[in-house]
Amino acid sequence: MVTAHPMSIQTLNSYLPKLRPPPPPLSGNRPPRNTRIKLFAQKSTPLAILSDPHVLRLAETLEDSVASSSSAAAAAASPLQKLRDISSQSLLSTTWPSRKDESFRFTDTSFIKNSEIQPIHPSPTTQSLDPSTLFADTLFPSLAIVDGYLVNSSSNLSELPAEVFVGALSTLKSDNVITERVSKYVSGFQGDMFWSLNGVGASDVIVVYVPEGIKVDTPLHLRFFSVNGSDKESKTLPISNPRVLVVVEKGAEISIVEEYINGDGDNDKCYWTNSVMEVFVGDGAKVSHSYIQTQSFGAAHVKWTSVCQERNSVYKMSEVSTGGKLSRHNVHVQQLGPDTVTELSTFHLSIGDQLQDLHSKLVLDYPRGFSRQLHKCIVAHSLGQAVFDGNVQVNRDAQQTDAGQLTRSLLLKPRATVNVKPNLQIIADDVKCSHGAAIYDLEENQLFYFQARGIDIETARRALIFSFASEVIQRFSDTSVQKKVETLIRTLLDSTLSPREGK
Repeated sequence: MVTAHPMSIQTLNSYLPKLRPPPPPLSGNRPPRNTRIKLFAQKSTPLAILSDPHVLRLAETLEDSVASSSSAAAAAASPLQKLRDISSQSLLSTTWPSRKDESFRFTDTSFIKNSEIQPIHPSPTTQSLDPSTLFADTLFPSLAIVDGYLVNSSSNLSELPAEVFVGALSTLKSDNVITERVSKYVSGFQGDMFWSLNGVGASDVIVVYVPEGIKVDTPLHLRFFSVNGSDKESKTLPISNPRVLVVVEKGAEISIVEEYINGDGDNDKCYWTNSVMEVFVGDGAKVSHSYIQTQSFGAAHVKWTSVCQERNSVYKMSEVSTGGKLSRHNVHVQQLGPDTVTELSTFHLSIGDQLQDLHSKLVLDYPRGFSRQLHKCIVAHSLGQAVFDGNVQVNRDAQQTDAGQLTRSLLLKPRATVNVKPNLQIIADDVKCSHGAAIYDLEENQLFYFQARGIDIETARRALIFSFASEVIQRFSDTSVQKKVETLIRTLLDSTLSPREGK
């Protein structure tokens, strides 16, 4: 019998060949460590062949930043340490994704790889931010996360039921009942390299725990601010690694608004948000998830959402993504029992030299699952790109499944690009499944219909383009969120479709 022992990034470094001297620290303000193992040592093993030096350097830098910024209590929390060990182990044989990898065939991540990555350390100024400024446009219970760090002083959770816990995992005592329940779900799923880098670099895990039978009437607003960033001309890319774990027990209900925005409104600022959210929906529980991404047009935004649904549960996600030079959302939904309901609605908008990417996978293993996925995107720039790779896997025991998938893309400029790959994998023989894809510009007969009624062509184009997006906007569960997203989309489309921009 062979026993596998966890191996950290630094332990592996002692086995790697000495290819060259270690590079200078990626973060200029990182405190020195008392004992530091050099990146490349003398000995060589077969592990070195499987490892990517660039990934290991980045992982070690993230590991050091967590060690220097985390409190002793947080570092000693066993669920956090388990997460970091599993993530470190995964990175030992992980290479940086390239266009040769099927899942990244249309997604070029060289923008991130060629940058000088700098982990962001907590700043005293972030702890003193004015909550009235951060959440001036919302009345929901709210949590502020600035550059990946929870800011309790700027959060307002007073309207939540007393039984609901929202806060940092490291603040929970080891003998707490919530800790015992949450610990079993930490890192229950393993994603790609970006997922593992988050596991190594996350300073803590933000926990949202809803006990059995509790129904939260008011949406919980998680707002992620990116304050630190570099100029366009700079090759540095500050990175944050926020991580959220949502556990909703049997029969409970909650609505979550997850929003990523700029901290200072500078739409050219460069930074990298590498985020993970894990959601566990218990027997008969319901989760409504609104996801809004409006980060800088110079930013990289890589997001993982992993969902596990037990029997009779409901998970609905509505997404709007308009920001980022590179924006990629990976969604993985796993059915853990029969009679589940899953709805995924996404709208992506690319108005500049941007890549908007959605990769999703829904795995159905039990009978009578119901799923619907709607993906829509508008590419309104000649250098804009969009990617959709959606996979629905209906396995042998998932009889009487009803699954539907539809993707529609609107290209408004010459050379605008979209790559779509809807995919149904069906092994069960008693199912009702369908999928479809359409890519087009506005139809002449639609424009003629408006013109025949005295409406000029520019107004007609705006009306048709916005109505294309409104189908997803209307699926947000809260009307105030709908209005906010509607205003955002109208503003962006108006600036893009103005006559001087349309030439």
